[in-house]
Parts: sequence; structure tokens; C-alpha cells
Amino acid sequence: MPLEVGDDAPDFTLKDQNEEKFHAADCKGKRVLLSFHPLAWTQVCADQMKSLEANQDAFAELNTIAVGLSVDSHVSKKAWAESLGIKKTRLLADFWPHGGVAKSYGLFIDKIGISNRANVIVDENGDIAFVKVYDIPQLPDITEILDFIRTM
Repeated sequence: MPLEVGDDAPDFTLKDQNEEKFHAADCKGKRVLLSFHPLAWTQVCADQMKSLEANQDAFAELNTIAVGLSVDSHVSKKAWAESLGIKKTRLLADFWPHGGVAKSYGLFIDKIGISNRANVIVDENGDIAFVKVYDIPQLPDITEILDFIRTM
């Protein structure tokens, strides 16, 4: 079961596509959108990450850091980001331990070794403010996410 609204968001550190560390605890005072996607190199996941990239200015205006996460390695994430033209959005590699962050958020699918497609918003205090799990083939509605953040 995924974590719920009001739960403390688990802390984690992951490398992004540029091998830079992203430490969740360093984001206190900002909102964080954790946009989990099953695998790089798939169309819906690509569209999900491109929607984050296209809305980076809106996220910044809302004091929000938006990142993508999947179980792919940072090497794969780098090639994928370059192929998609992603320059601002950090794509985090939940590679080792395999899916460890997804597991800590209750979003890992053990029998197939990937995370659910999900959006989790962590508030400025490190508490979960929003959780939505989508069907694997469903593209999350970025407008819904932005509208929710505006009401926080």
C-alpha cells in the first residue's frame, strides 16, 4: 500500500542523470513532486517526463521541485534525458538497491520489478500532501498536479 497523506515522507538520496546526488531532506522549505514512472524508454513515461520539463517554470513559481524517478540506472537516465531534450528536470535513478525508494513509498511492484506510475507531493515540512497511483498505461494529468499545488 502506498503511503498516505499526512505520513512523513521517507528520506532518500539518489543520483540523477548527471550523477549528481539528490537528497530529499535538503528540500525542506520547498514542495517536492516525486513523479514515479515504471521505466525509461517507454512512450508514456517519456510523455510524463516531458510534461515535467515543460512545466519547470510553473513549478519554480510554486516553490516546487519536480523530479522523475524510476528503477533505471543513471547511465540510462542520462541517455534518455538527452534523447528527450530534458535539461532542467532531474531524473533520479532508483537503481540500487533496486527500487528502494519506490519500496519505501509503497509503490514498488515486486512481481515485475518496477514502480507504479504515481505522483507524490511532499510539502515544505516533509509530509506527504498528495498521493495518486495511475494505471501503468495512463499519462498523469499535469494540470491536476499544478492545480493541487496552487491550493496548498
